Amino acid sequence: MIDCHTHLWRVGEHIGPRFLEAARRAWGASPEAMDVSPERHTAALAGMEAAIVLGFHAPFVDVVVPNDYLAAYCRQAPGRWYGFASVNPVEAGARAELERAHQELRLPGLKLGPIYQNYDPTDRRAFPVYEYAEREGIPVLIHQATTFPPEAPLKYALPLLLDEVAICFPRLKLVMAHIGHPWEAECAVTVRKHPNLYADISGLHGRPWRFYQALITCVEYGVADRLLFGSDFPFFTPEATAEGLRTVNRIVEGTPMPKVPASVIDAILERNPLEVLGLR
Repeated sequence: MIDCHTHLWRVGEHIGPRFLEAARRAWGASPEAMDVSPERHTAALAGMEAAIVLGFHAPFVDVVVPNDYLAAYCRQAPGRWYGFASVNPVEAGARAELERAHQELRLPGLKLGPIYQNYDPTDRRAFPVYEYAEREGIPVLIHQATTFPPEAPLKYALPLLLDEVAICFPRLKLVMAHIGHPWEAECAVTVRKHPNLYADISGLHGRPWRFYQALITCVEYGVADRLLFGSDFPFFTPEATAEGLRTVNRIVEGTPMPKVPASVIDAILERNPLEVLGLR
């Protein structure tokens, strides 16, 4: 199995008090639970063949994981850790920093989070970053879903905003995190339109009813084959996510509700995100 959505960050160094307090209120998360040292990440992902490790440039919500820090960790296990750099695409110098991260630091992907970075995904100032990523074959994992920091604007998280981005950059491979939660249906119909648009299942099994509905919606719209396995570690472990996926139908047992087909569940667990995204 390969985990396409994991975090690496240190409390106090990369995560500030505003983000920590928001996580505590929303999740009851302690600083110890949020703190992900290189050693803890390695141990938590020991059962995975490989993992995508995400950068996070979002000073707006008090989180900054430098691309150099991420690259140094990924160099410890080439072929196992795949680092996704992070830039705010509407900031001056964003394209140049992505080029540096890609060419010099050898980070093969890009992590964006409009809700965390306070920008509209359709803002034309972001287009040079999208253009470079499309031209260089850099896949983009983008957080088009809700979150817990109170200052993060929900209006920038709507999955439908990626429709315009995908129309303008049809060869750009985009992965919507968390199946666009709680706008899973909007995520599914947007993915259906665009062959290079995907979604990951990370962070959603903790809400079993929404998780079940999201998977059924993707099955009904014929896009279950574009769902990728991800855990959102440290919020969830890969093992807990896999178990949540395997038992997703438990919530409708004994009812006439449709079941997520076993073949769909197996395919998500077995699908190789690195091959799908052209990284391997």
